[in-house]
Amino acid sequence: MSHSSSPSGICYLVGAGPGDLGLVTLKARECIERADVLVYDYLCNPAMLAWAPAGCEVIYAGKKAGNHALKQGEINALLVAKAKAGKIVVRLKGGDPYVFGRGAEEAQDLVKAGLAFEVVPGISSVIAAPAYAGIPVTHRGLVSQLTIFTGHEDPGKTARSLNLDAIAKAEGTKVMLMGVERIEAITRQLIAKGMEASTPVAMIRWATTGRQQTIRGRLDDIASIVHETGFEAPAVAIFGDVVNLRDELNWFEKRPLFGRRIVVTRTRSQAGALSGRLLALGADVIELPTIRIEPPVDVRAFAELVVDVHKYDWLVFTSPNGVNAFFEVFYRAYTDAREIGGVKIAAIGPATAQRVKDFRLLPNLQPKEFVTEGLIKSFMEEGALDNQKVLIVRAEKTRELLAVALTKQGAIVDEAVGYRTVPETASSDRTGTLERFRNEGADLITFASSSAVDSFVALKLPLPAGVLMASMGPVTSRTLRRHGFKIDIEAPKPSIESFADAIARHYAR
Repeated sequence: MSHSSSPSGICYLVGAGPGDLGLVTLKARECIERADVLVYDYLCNPAMLAWAPAGCEVIYAGKKAGNHALKQGEINALLVAKAKAGKIVVRLKGGDPYVFGRGAEEAQDLVKAGLAFEVVPGISSVIAAPAYAGIPVTHRGLVSQLTIFTGHEDPGKTARSLNLDAIAKAEGTKVMLMGVERIEAITRQLIAKGMEASTPVAMIRWATTGRQQTIRGRLDDIASIVHETGFEAPAVAIFGDVVNLRDELNWFEKRPLFGRRIVVTRTRSQAGALSGRLLALGADVIELPTIRIEPPVDVRAFAELVVDVHKYDWLVFTSPNGVNAFFEVFYRAYTDAREIGGVKIAAIGPATAQRVKDFRLLPNLQPKEFVTEGLIKSFMEEGALDNQKVLIVRAEKTRELLAVALTKQGAIVDEAVGYRTVPETASSDRTGTLERFRNEGADLITFASSSAVDSFVALKLPLPAGVLMASMGPVTSRTLRRHGFKIDIEAPKPSIESFADAIARHYAR
């Protein structure tokens, strides 16, 4: 909850971790969820921005070679100004704020201004990048010393330059952050200072993400390998015998979908269950918001039906979003779940059923086929519906097939429109995923609903050459075909688990 009315602001210097969203700390997320102002860097996973409150001011302060959105002095002044205004300011920094992150300079300016600040450490790529490349930075049988340095300084300058003589002579593993552009000069000087030319070297870019790329060589040829492969920043370099353990311990890059860039079209508020499964299989996932969930046009009419739910014999949910919308209103009106009465609950699909269970209620009816037709069949098998009162919770502009079918069976049906899907626009994409899709393309685009297909088409994005299309069920497939798309992958069952498995099987072939 935001505390923007506080007379005294505070700035949290938060480590955003190395890239994998699962490596972000709980405290980092808590800070983001309370932020009035969020200032983030180039290396931060943009998915973290979705945790910010709706009214949060989001400011990009990214810095990469030759392109600084804001200079460091401007960033410091910005943090001070926003905290002075009584705001909760979260400064998101890739990795850890104090490991070559200039967080100490930002903290010093906050102290000079008499402002409160806190540091939330993050997992640094110093240890995360080697670990995800199958390289332990220490090993009892090999090395027990770790040297960390930055390659960002120019090795040719005399004032305040790196002590490459000491680094070359240091025992154990050496990890260098930044410095891809200077790798030739750095390695040449390390050899000149006495470091063995045959020292194993690995370089890892976009570590811990599905974009991870690793190259290996020796101290005397890694620079030429960088040049030949077009290897670019952001990257971490590891020097030492531990690099040779990669052949045995490389786990991350061996997962079945590693190297595949997969677009997940989704609503902005969804938990990203499909993304999570694909990430676990090694995919480079781009979550592309195509629709967002908003309240219905007639909120009052929906609320009146929810409040009267105890008067119905059946309550039917057709989506997890419908479950969310229903109980949000229900628990505003009631504090006791028993007020729902003796109504029986039907749910289409395991995801919808699970969302009902999250509210400590068990569905009485769940069809084997996770589509409207399957639910109709289940109701027919259940027996006569003569004069049974049924409340269906659905989205605006969805198929009326279920209501018509149940009415034909003798039921008295009311439809509660609980939410509507609104197309996303480029202007509302603060995480930059639309731009990334345009620039980098994808191997596969996934669709879990017809509304996601329609909204994706409305974005009018150019399709990458050779991109495949995947559908979570026959209804979504029909919509894709209506728009002229070929279906390359269709889940045998319209569930997240079946969908992810179908994608993995396709690429395994």
